[in-house]
Amino acid sequence: MRHIFFRHPLVGALFAMFLFAGNAAAQTVQPANPDMAQQKLEAPASEVDPYEDWNRKVYRFNETIDNWFLRPIAQGYRNIMPGFADRGVTNFFNNLTEIRNFANSILQLKGESAVVAAGRFTYNTVFGLGGFIDVATMFDLPERPEDFGQTLGYWGTESGPYLMLPFLGPSTPRDFGGFVSDTVVLPSAWDLAESPDVYYARALQIVDRRADLIPAEAFMSGDNYTFVRNAYLQRRAYLINDGRTVNDPFASGDDEDLMLEDF
Repeated sequence: MRHIFFRHPLVGALFAMFLFAGNAAAQTVQPANPDMAQQKLEAPASEVDPYEDWNRKVYRFNETIDNWFLRPIAQGYRNIMPGFADRGVTNFFNNLTEIRNFANSILQLKGESAVVAAGRFTYNTVFGLGGFIDVATMFDLPERPEDFGQTLGYWGTESGPYLMLPFLGPSTPRDFGGFVSDTVVLPSAWDLAESPDVYYARALQIVDRRADLIPAEAFMSGDNYTFVRNAYLQRRAYLINDGRTVNDPFASGDDEDLMLEDF
């Protein structure tokens, strides 16, 4: 089951695209390593995005696929899905990521975050009807997302230039490598079920995630490509720095540091 993405690359690619694309709403993450050197994105846009011409072409390609295929399906899903059921589906799939959060917390020596991930998975699975109800948050255990891209950043790996990948959407060499590692190497809750129904569940996850992003489109302004790029890089810096202040690489020289938790 671990290699589902590579047996069905289009399904995996679409899932990754909308897992990353344009999600600028930063989740609150408590600092787990206060002594870690703060990573700053201070390079001008020409250095952060040296392949902008190519990236824009890929962005338009991805946008066309989204406009003609995935977004209409996601909008229909929002129209027919009751709010409580939509929230339950989202909670269920979020609960499956706690195994990834736990493994990467261990790799980053974040003991507290590992305990939180294990606790969230246990509470939500046992008391939350298999994860459909997020009871862990009610017990003051908010999610602390961790992935292998963050693990690489924690240990000093540079992100590399911004990349807009076909189907996969916004990324960097570090984040793409982390995504592949999370998919192939690290344990996944999807491995617990070897059934054709898993493919239907994957498709539902893709549509549900894309549907959840539709309200965020109202916040997009100006050039959509630039907005998505800035939002992605800021969110990744926020996550890798555990929610601490980092410099906005696209702000004017006189601007103050941006608190990404308020973005």
